[in-house]
Amino acid sequence: MSEPAPKMIFVNLPVKNLPASIAFYEAIGAVRNNEFADDSAQMISFSDVIHVMLLTHERFSSFTPRKIPDAHDTAQVLLALTEASRTDVDMTTEKALAAGGNEPNPRQDHGFMYGRSFADLDGHIWEVTWMDVEAAMATHKEAAA
Repeated sequence: MSEPAPKMIFVNLPVKNLPASIAFYEAIGAVRNNEFADDSAQMISFSDVIHVMLLTHERFSSFTPRKIPDAHDTAQVLLALTEASRTDVDMTTEKALAAGGNEPNPRQDHGFMYGRSFADLDGHIWEVTWMDVEAAMATHKEAAA
């Protein structure tokens, strides 16, 4: 019996300027998948199981009748990515800032967990985090005792 395929996530993001958004995400390390792309959509991938569909507003609106909020003014979700180290968290965030994003929240350093955030060109907020899982579990067990 074969093992089930790992679950994947496809995050659909409405973007105002598709070429600029593609360039932004490529600058922070995402890779294009042109098998799922046209003038209104581009799939980008952070890993084999984490994918983002960048969709023009018109294309995004074809999936839902709900209004697209301005993510610069409102937040509906906070997206999160893990990194292998504190240095990698800083590198990813700095790449996002250099590509035109901004840092909407202060960095968080809890010793066993470190995080920063960036907002993309359309205001979608990404939390970039590193965690020492063993230290986090030990801290959690101490707090519960």
